[in-house]
Amino acid sequence: MNAVVTKNLTKRFGDFVATNAITFEVAQGEIFGFLGANGAGKTTAIRMLCGLLKPTSGEATVAGFDVYRETEKIKQQIGYMSQRFSLYEDLTVRENIRLFGGIYGLSLASIRQKTTQVLQTLELTSVADTLVVALPLGWKQKLAFSVALLHEPKIVFLDEPTGGVDPITRRQFWDMIYEAADRGTTIFVTTHYMDEAEYCNRVSIMVDGKIEALDTPATLKKQYAVDSMDGVFQILARGTSTK
Repeated sequence: MNAVVTKNLTKRFGDFVATNAITFEVAQGEIFGFLGANGAGKTTAIRMLCGLLKPTSGEATVAGFDVYRETEKIKQQIGYMSQRFSLYEDLTVRENIRLFGGIYGLSLASIRQKTTQVLQTLELTSVADTLVVALPLGWKQKLAFSVALLHEPKIVFLDEPTGGVDPITRRQFWDMIYEAADRGTTIFVTTHYMDEAEYCNRVSIMVDGKIEALDTPATLKKQYAVDSMDGVFQILARGTSTK
């Protein structure tokens, strides 16, 4: 079963069409890059898929559940990490893990086990009782991703997860993404870093609410006769050529 299926999914705000009849499928365990310039419609599409925004028309299912009628079931099957840091900075690392474990409905025993696991995996045990606001941005982002995976969701939506972090931390973050995908979790990720698009199994590129391209990075680079995903993006999203 595909993790995400959309058919002519559309969202209008008055006369403005934010997403215009987008159609695509994402396989279970796939790392799917959802690219586009600011204002292209990416965040609107994600909000519809997460059950936070009702579509104007079209069809979509997430983890097999309908985005119109089964939004609460969708929310139980997904994790979400926003482009702005999504944890509580006035709580400690440990408190954040426990809080979100409770929100996700985990048992107390499971929360204790998951807390220990996250602290050890991220090597944060020594700062477990430190306020999150005091952590470096890279540590915050890796913690936020781990918390989004606490309840073992089928799909995780990552909206600009590596914005503002250094290249080494970005690479470490993508190692975590690969590990999650290897366990069968579908990763639906937006990014402005075109080198990160190369790490995805497939990518789509949205322009003015429409999906203008969707394929593997290698196929897209060959199709547009460029040697990087940045070249593909410049041609499609900017209307320019890198040749």
